[in-house]
Amino acid sequence: MTKPLLFLILMLFSIAPKVNSQSVSTQVNTPAASPTMDIYLWFDTEDYLLPASDDAALRLATMLSNEGIKSTFKVVGEKARTLEKRGRQDVIDALKKHEIGYHSNWHSVHPTPAQYLSALGWEEGIDEFVRREESGVKDLERIFGQHPSCYGQPGSSWGPQSFGALQQMKIPVYLDAGSHLNLNDQPLWYGGILTIFHLQHTLRAELGGKKDLQEAKKVFLAAKQKVLSQGGGAVHIYYHPCEWVHEEFWDGVNFSNGENPGREEWKLPRQKTPQQTEVAFETFHNYLKWIKQQTNVRFLTARDGLALYEDKSLKHSFTHQELDEIARSISDSITFQVRNQFSLSAAEIFTLLNSRIATYTADSKVNQSFTLPTPVFGPSEQALIGEGLPETTWSQWQRTATDVADYIQKHKRIPSTVWLGSQGISPEAYLATIAGLIPALTKGNLPQVIQIKPARLSSTQYIAQDSEQLWGWLFPKGWHAPALMELAKLQAWTIKPAIRSVK
Repeated sequence: MTKPLLFLILMLFSIAPKVNSQSVSTQVNTPAASPTMDIYLWFDTEDYLLPASDDAALRLATMLSNEGIKSTFKVVGEKARTLEKRGRQDVIDALKKHEIGYHSNWHSVHPTPAQYLSALGWEEGIDEFVRREESGVKDLERIFGQHPSCYGQPGSSWGPQSFGALQQMKIPVYLDAGSHLNLNDQPLWYGGILTIFHLQHTLRAELGGKKDLQEAKKVFLAAKQKVLSQGGGAVHIYYHPCEWVHEEFWDGVNFSNGENPGREEWKLPRQKTPQQTEVAFETFHNYLKWIKQQTNVRFLTARDGLALYEDKSLKHSFTHQELDEIARSISDSITFQVRNQFSLSAAEIFTLLNSRIATYTADSKVNQSFTLPTPVFGPSEQALIGEGLPETTWSQWQRTATDVADYIQKHKRIPSTVWLGSQGISPEAYLATIAGLIPALTKGNLPQVIQIKPARLSSTQYIAQDSEQLWGWLFPKGWHAPALMELAKLQAWTIKPAIRSVK
């Protein structure tokens, strides 16, 4: 996340889709059972050009530690390597006391993630993200002694294949801000990754002194009142350590609009005066101390969030009765479901109900249960289907279900096309049709002929439409990525709400 996005964040949020339908930190001045506003405080630690930004990171990390606040520092791979080359073990040691996230290998050096992913499909995109980014993850682990807890894209350079790559690299949380996907302005699951992204409130004090601080307090209190009235929830506060020492962003003066100068041409950003830097630190410190005095608020890290939003569906054994209930809730508008203490994505529902069909026999035990594999991604491409909807037999359907179960086990994703012998149908139509078959299995009334039901994936509404405004200043003018966002919509099979525990 970079400075121009801070100015554009409200505009970008306006185009985002809306919904129609380690232990958790104890830094809280209220009983755990009361509603709380959870503050995800994070710092994109990225400027590897200006040496003064190293000192800013040191001072911030030390300040937070002294205040008893553990935050998340999302560090760029080249920033970590630069600290090492400059001999700044003091900065490294100070950051180690906090949680380390990953903020890409080179940040704004082109091609950035959205660019190099934009021309690739699902599997190739995952492989390319790992090829370009895994070395940065390993450098952070080596330098800071901890595996990154989270990832967030550089600027607005977002891509759905990164979620598959994060699974491979064992990074469980996506922590950033943007408008590419949104589910009710709260944390969600996408691609099996806890995604703390488009939140209802992004709070921060500008760093210019008392006037900025007073304005930030007013905004904070209004947000707190709204969040608590909703039963509690998550908000962002995020900065970049370089903001305390510069007048302009390091990447803005070098890589705007797709510019990509060689290292020998990189320019340092203009710096704040020492007096301006002191005012900035004083303003932020006073903001932190004031927040600590508020009731019903707490600071959380990415790992805290992972504990708070634990996905209980992965430990659940689903009975025949539960699968019947899930099936009866399916319509021709395919989306997630919220159960008692967990939610299920469309991909997970597809997997569970298909397993019920694939394993069915006339003497199937009533106490048979089903569990979810993890992860299950959405299709990698659009379905290849003919005109009209075919009909088929129970024999063909169960043979197909067995094949689909094997496909999911091997590929960890929903098939793009489901084949009923020589006839292909969409996974949406397959799931809608299964939903009508499950209750019949319970009664033992197997249909001789199965009519295929039309359906569509409605959870695509939570994915933004591609546009120039979605990408912003880092990219060449006019740049956008329609194929990338269509691939993101295919992965809308994996969207579901993150259910917040009371802790």
